[in-house]
Amino acid sequence: MTKNTYSFTFLLLTLLFCVCLIVSNLMEIKVVDLGFLTVTAGVAVFPISYIINDCIVELYGFRKARMVIWLGFAMNLLVSVLLQIGILLPGSAEWEGQEAMSLIFGAVPRIFAASFIAFVCGSLANAYVMARMKAAVADGGRFSLRAIVSTLWGEGIDSLIFFPVAFGGVLPWNAIATLIITQTLLKTAYEIVILPVTILTVKYLRKTEGISPAQNYD
Repeated sequence: MTKNTYSFTFLLLTLLFCVCLIVSNLMEIKVVDLGFLTVTAGVAVFPISYIINDCIVELYGFRKARMVIWLGFAMNLLVSVLLQIGILLPGSAEWEGQEAMSLIFGAVPRIFAASFIAFVCGSLANAYVMARMKAAVADGGRFSLRAIVSTLWGEGIDSLIFFPVAFGGVLPWNAIATLIITQTLLKTAYEIVILPVTILTVKYLRKTEGISPAQNYD
């Protein structure tokens, strides 16, 4: 019986994916005003996880991407549990940060719950659309088009689920609707802007891993 083997590149991409996902969820607590736009601080990091997801799908296929998505889900859950244990532990007499810690990380379970559902649905949609678009064309088609379309689907589904669950009853519904639209468009624009870097990265990784552009694992 043969065992699954994973290259260093795949493991590095998996690690980066999980770290970006965890950090972005911690940052999602903060709402930021950027002129006429209202976004969450996580928008600075979260799109990177989608870019990494695109690279994994492109290089290794939907099955491995799905495994990485569920691994990211598990690591987020672990962080959430550990943070709550940290809050519950009795502080020393010199500790004066309990209220601040509870205020910041006490909101994390709701944020994480919303993020868990939204992340799984959005990331799987992103990976699935990416994989299906590649499989639909003989030579795999254009990576740039697949990356943009899959991100638009993934981020749209993610935002549509995340904001009502995370901020329903906390923010006005018109503000939530604005967040859904702006974050979907902003995160997709983020991917478009950084797309040249993503394309160069994928080309480099293809060469290092010895993977053909038309190669499809699924």
